[in-house]
Amino acid sequence: MSEFLVSLLGERLVDSEQAEVDVQALGGRLSLVGLYFGCSQNAPCKQFNASLCEFYSKFKKTSEHKDKLEIVFISSDQDQKHWQDFLQEMQWPALPFKDRHKKMRLWNKYKVTSVPSLVFVDAATGKVVCRNGLLVVRDDPKGLEFPWGAKPFAEVMAGPLLRNNRQAADSGSLEGHYVGVYFSAHWCPPCRSLTRVLVESYRAIKESGQKFEIVFVSADRSEESFQQYFSEMPWLAVPYSDEARRSRLNRLYGIQGIPTLILLDAEGHMITRQGRVEVLNDPGCLLFPWHPRAVLELSETNAVQLHEGPCLVLFVDAEEEGELEPAKELVQPVALKLMAASKAKDEEMPLLFFVAGEDDMTDSLRDYTNLPEAAPLLTILDMSARAKYVRDVEEITQDVVDQFVSDFLDEKLKPEPI
Repeated sequence: MSEFLVSLLGERLVDSEQAEVDVQALGGRLSLVGLYFGCSQNAPCKQFNASLCEFYSKFKKTSEHKDKLEIVFISSDQDQKHWQDFLQEMQWPALPFKDRHKKMRLWNKYKVTSVPSLVFVDAATGKVVCRNGLLVVRDDPKGLEFPWGAKPFAEVMAGPLLRNNRQAADSGSLEGHYVGVYFSAHWCPPCRSLTRVLVESYRAIKESGQKFEIVFVSADRSEESFQQYFSEMPWLAVPYSDEARRSRLNRLYGIQGIPTLILLDAEGHMITRQGRVEVLNDPGCLLFPWHPRAVLELSETNAVQLHEGPCLVLFVDAEEEGELEPAKELVQPVALKLMAASKAKDEEMPLLFFVAGEDDMTDSLRDYTNLPEAAPLLTILDMSARAKYVRDVEEITQDVVDQFVSDFLDEKLKPEPI
């Protein structure tokens, strides 16, 4: 266990007084680590930090599991003085300020897209136990549900559901269905735009004979807003008054932003978190139930995934959709191999794969990342780290792609700034 934590966090952390904390010694007693991603200059972080301090203090004083949990602060601060001042408000250790490389590795490994974020991971394996620790701090202030591991979908969803004609249904009616768990709110313009498209997709899938249902989990700010929004939806919803169940579902899927559409299979296992992208990319629902594909064609609708972690992008000289097929076939074996390895370890893909042709969006991406105009061009883009990696070779082959990916994962490549 200690060896793994050293590989994850390094040999030394620092406490609020800048004293060193030995990770080897720390790891010997822990079963759970809370990775707290934050920034001293972010108002929500300041607010959450106060809540986390109260939670942590109570847990360490009263919980029978007090020695099994530690929090580690991972800062995105750019100013060391601000970081030091913020650290003095904390009762737990932090990654050293200068260890930027390890910070970015953790941001990418755990797919953190915003702060504050608190991810609970198994201290022996690093696997995510609970992605949305902010809700743990809010909903379980005494730490009674430690270690906050994921429960089966059917158990978390259990209870009455609503239809917009005010008729009741039961969560048991979802059994044997593909299920879309739709986190959305009326006040959010992208949510309302997606809902209009999703209504058409829902009807098309139902008319095709598929056993499919959607459950709306509202993030609206009032019962009235919920009712107004839900009146536009032909599917089911968790009652707005059942705040505890809505929060448990947010916690189960680590929801960090809306709209989010989670797709589940008939056994309640996740197919994809990218339901929003799939719905917008596949208006005819021809690829439903949208199992993950190894390689995607970069488009305006899926470009948002470039910000969710490192992405390999092969730029090619192609203006029509069909012209991208040879590029996809080149990259596909490498992507499939990595997908299989990640699945075997029950881990998320450490790298997403795209091919990009010639269009305005691709031109904008090249301009933003300051890439050369060459095509084909093999790159890995890490937007959160503002880093890029470019393999400049005369001919791009499958072996070249494979070696490029291996070198990146083994941290042998030197990044260039974006």
